[in-house]
Amino acid sequence: MISHKTSLRVRYGETDQMGYLYYGNYAQYYEVGRVEFLRSLGLTYDKMETEHEVMMPVVNMECRFIRPALYDNLITIETSLRKLPDQSITFHMELKNEEGNVVNGGRVKLCFVHARTKKRIPAPKVLLDLLAPHF
Repeated sequence: MISHKTSLRVRYGETDQMGYLYYGNYAQYYEVGRVEFLRSLGLTYDKMETEHEVMMPVVNMECRFIRPALYDNLITIETSLRKLPDQSITFHMELKNEEGNVVNGGRVKLCFVHARTKKRIPAPKVLLDLLAPHF
């Protein structure tokens, strides 16, 4: 298993009338977690698409709301992989507030698609090589 943490402060424009992080914005927080997870390995989405011709569309997302994330809270996004990817990759997400309490959890499954043909492909070697030492 491998994990990565990054933080993001809840901005006013991301909240609803109650001052809670609007539920539709959690998908964006999940994306920040995934992008920074890959960046921590030395791989960016841009490099995946341009150099390796691999895109990663979302095929499934599950999200559970435990307590509200509030305006101006610093949220820690912990992103982890529990197994090596094969035909798809599943990121497990846990968002915590400044007190360390879980506010949200979920998972996002993505597949791998060749950038030009748009056909599904197995996990790219470049990604597997970066992840293998952690499993």
